[in-house]
Amino acid sequence: MTTPTAATGTQSLESLGRVHFIGVGGVGMSAVARIMVARGVPVTGSDAKDLPVMADLAAAGAGIHVGYAAGNLGAAQSVVAGSAIRADNPELLAARDAGLPVLHRSEALAATMAGDRVVTVAGTHGKSTTTSMITVLLQGAGLDPTFAIGANVPALGVNAASGTSDIFVAEADESDGSFLNYRPHIAVVTNVEPDHLDYYGTAEAVYESFDRFTELLPPDGVLVACADDPGARALAERTTERGNTRVVTYGTAEDSQLRLHDGGPGDVWVSTPAGKFALELQVPGRHNALNAAAAFAVALELGVDPGPASGALAHFSGASRRFEFKGEGRGVRVYDDYAHHPTEVRAALAAARSVAGNHKVHVLFQPHLFSRTREFAAEFAEALNAADTALVLDIYPAREDPIPGVSSQLIGDRLSGGGRLVAADEAVRAVVANAAPGDIVLTAGAGDVTAYGPLIVAALAAEAPDA
Repeated sequence: MTTPTAATGTQSLESLGRVHFIGVGGVGMSAVARIMVARGVPVTGSDAKDLPVMADLAAAGAGIHVGYAAGNLGAAQSVVAGSAIRADNPELLAARDAGLPVLHRSEALAATMAGDRVVTVAGTHGKSTTTSMITVLLQGAGLDPTFAIGANVPALGVNAASGTSDIFVAEADESDGSFLNYRPHIAVVTNVEPDHLDYYGTAEAVYESFDRFTELLPPDGVLVACADDPGARALAERTTERGNTRVVTYGTAEDSQLRLHDGGPGDVWVSTPAGKFALELQVPGRHNALNAAAAFAVALELGVDPGPASGALAHFSGASRRFEFKGEGRGVRVYDDYAHHPTEVRAALAAARSVAGNHKVHVLFQPHLFSRTREFAAEFAEALNAADTALVLDIYPAREDPIPGVSSQLIGDRLSGGGRLVAADEAVRAVVANAAPGDIVLTAGAGDVTAYGPLIVAALAAEAPDA
């Protein structure tokens, strides 16, 4: 895999010349490639599979290849390699042999930002949704920001685009330290919790990386931090003590500078020095109300009038895989969520509970990474026990090799009466057997558990009385 390093200085887009993307079909990689093409950079790219986004890039003017081969580099002068690209990839080897600069995706994105007013969104959870909300809100207020988001957003149609204003909104991923390559003017931090310990090693290293992130802000910059989250609040306090960066806090906490009042969809509003404003918000859950408050705070910092800003999220339906509605069968609604950390699972289940009302909530969860399962097995079980029934699949390994003694059983042993482990070939049948009309089913995890949602909907529909 490629490993990012914090940039000592951001390169200009022009200095990159012709750019080749290895792994261009990834959601993050395609976002950067899409913006570069729109800004006139000659772009080529390749991926192991022919993914739908590659056809979009080709239509926009990029040279696209399916499969990896050294010849795909062509006349490239710079190469961008995705995080999942292995060291023995033939294109990566050819680039290094030719002495071409090889950039991490974050370094390439930083180059596209040069000269813009940059808003970055960081945090252990909620980055994609908050970045999406900021973008939708700014568009609704009449601005046209450039944006790069780590998920597809139905309200935007794409996950990245080059806008006509000088505002650039981007998700800043802390998982591998690459968010330190950006130079934001406004930095949003939704929360700070230990995660990605396979990279950081310790919780203290995670906290330190966020301190370094806020230190990137210029003297006229601002940190927008969630006062409801202990980690983000502590970061805001440390940043305030340094005295070189202005801090704005948001949340339901009484001392928040932008105070959120959350009575659920239809009853969400914020109080500011300029007055009280109702936020028209359709997505459920306290976490989404907080994300909306962060977006509202950013809009105010960018000079948007609070009146238009408060209504701009009325038609926001969420980002892909963020409590995404997959369908309904036999009166049972099915949602899918990317939740892969205990806090995210708790938030997703709380949202499901608010939608279910007096009916039951059933979750099919797939742990992501052996290291994360080892570190948070007890916390995952505690979160899952909030569901009426919780079924747990085998661990999705992603980039990791198995760790002896680490399996989904670590979670399964801690589940209450409504939870158990389930085999992949049994999962759909088990979920459908649990669900009754009015109930909510949630598939959760960062792996291929997302494929189960449509299968569950189909199985429910096949059992419907009129099927």
